[in-house]
Amino acid sequence: MRKSPSIASLSVSIATAGVLLVSAAGCSTGPTNSGQNSAEGTPSVAPSSPSGTQAPSSPPASVTKPAVPSPAPSVAPVPAPSTPSAAEQQLAALSLEQRVGQLFMVAAKASGPEPGTMEALTKYHAGNVYLSGRSKAGTAPTASLVSSLTGTVSAATTGGVPLFVATDQEGGYVQVLSGPGFSTIPTALVQASSGAAKLRADAATWGKELSSVGVNVNLAPVLDTVTSPQFAPSNAPIGHFQREYGYDPANVSLLGNAFADGMKDAGVAPVVKHFPGLGRVVPNTDVTSDVRDTATTRNDPALGPFHAAIKSGARWVMVSNAYYVKIDAANIAPFSSTVMDTMLRNDAGFKGIVLSDDLCSAAQLEAWSDAERALNFFGAGGTMLVCADPASIPAMHQAVVQKATSDPAFRAKVDAAALTVLRVKANQ
Repeated sequence: MRKSPSIASLSVSIATAGVLLVSAAGCSTGPTNSGQNSAEGTPSVAPSSPSGTQAPSSPPASVTKPAVPSPAPSVAPVPAPSTPSAAEQQLAALSLEQRVGQLFMVAAKASGPEPGTMEALTKYHAGNVYLSGRSKAGTAPTASLVSSLTGTVSAATTGGVPLFVATDQEGGYVQVLSGPGFSTIPTALVQASSGAAKLRADAATWGKELSSVGVNVNLAPVLDTVTSPQFAPSNAPIGHFQREYGYDPANVSLLGNAFADGMKDAGVAPVVKHFPGLGRVVPNTDVTSDVRDTATTRNDPALGPFHAAIKSGARWVMVSNAYYVKIDAANIAPFSSTVMDTMLRNDAGFKGIVLSDDLCSAAQLEAWSDAERALNFFGAGGTMLVCADPASIPAMHQAVVQKATSDPAFRAKVDAAALTVLRVKANQ
C-alpha cells in the first residue's frame, strides 16, 4: 500500500517511455502541424536570347569573364518534430477504457469504502476518488484508508497513473474529516472575519493536515456571492450554512482566494466552486429539482471571484447543477457548452479541469439516466464527473466508451479531457 502523492510529485509517475501520441483509433491526439510553407525550390535561370536576335559579341580574349554564382534555391526550413510531453506520452499508453476512467471521480465513504467504490477503481479504471460523508477517526485511520484506495493503482487499472484523492474540507457544516490531527475549521463566514493574511496561513495549516493523510485535492473554497445578509437564510445551498465569504464579489474574491492560496501553499489543489454561482438561488440542487437562477448573466460581476482564481493559477473549477435562465435556459450548467466552453474556456481562459458537482445522486438530475448524464456532461465540454453513488459508475463508464468508439467527434472530446487531467496530474 502506498500513500497518495502530493500534487507536485504526481508528475514523476506520469512520464513514460517515448511513445508517439496516437489514439487507440489510430488518430493523432497531439498538436497537428497545420501545413508548411511550400518551398519554391527552383533555382533562378537567366532567360535565353529571343529568337532571331543576334547574340552579343564575345569579350576580348585578354579579358576574363567573371564567374557569376547561381543563387541558392529558396527552401523553407523544415520544422523539427516536437517531442510529446510526459502527459501526451502517458495518454498514448492508455487504453480507451483507462482514458475514460481518468474522467471520473468516485465517492469513497470516509468511514470505509464500499465494494462499489473498489469496483469503480479496479474494474472501471476510475482515476480519481473523493472521501465523502463524515469521519471523526482522525489522521492515522484516514491515512490508512487513503492508502487502501491508492493501492489499487496498477498497470491494469489506471495504467499506473496516480489517483487524485479529494475531500470536502470547507469548514463549518461542510467538513468531512475531523478527529485527532485535524483542526476544527469554522464556517467561511467566520473565516472571513480573520482577514486575508491570517486566513491564508490558517488554510495552509488545514491543507497540510490533508496532505499528511494523502489527500491532494480540496473541494473548496466556495466563491459564490450571496446577494445580502438578509437573503442568506433563504439561500439553501450556501447562505443557509454560512458557506459564503461575503456579500459582494470583491470581498468574496479577496477572502475566498486567500483560502485557495493557503491550500496551494500546502501542496493541495483547491477547487473553486460553484461556477457560475449559487448565491442567488433559493432551493438546493442536491435535494430539489428544477433549481433556476434567473438573474446571473454571462458578464455578471459575481463571476469576478472565479476569474480572479483562474488568473492566479487555479487548475480546478466546479460547475453548479442549476439552470441559468439568462445564460442557457435550456440546459443545466453541467450540460451547457455556453457555461463550460464559452464562459470558462473562452471568456475566462481556463485551461484546467472543469469538474461537475455530483451528477449521480443530486435531485436536480433525476430526469436523466446515468448514461445520459455522463454523455451530456462530456459532450458539452466537461472534464471530470463527480459521482456520489459508485453504483452509477458502470453505466456511465460503458456509455462513454461506447459512444467514443462509434463517434469520432465525441472520441476527440474524451481524449482532450483525459489529456487535461493528465497534464494537471503532471503539473504541466
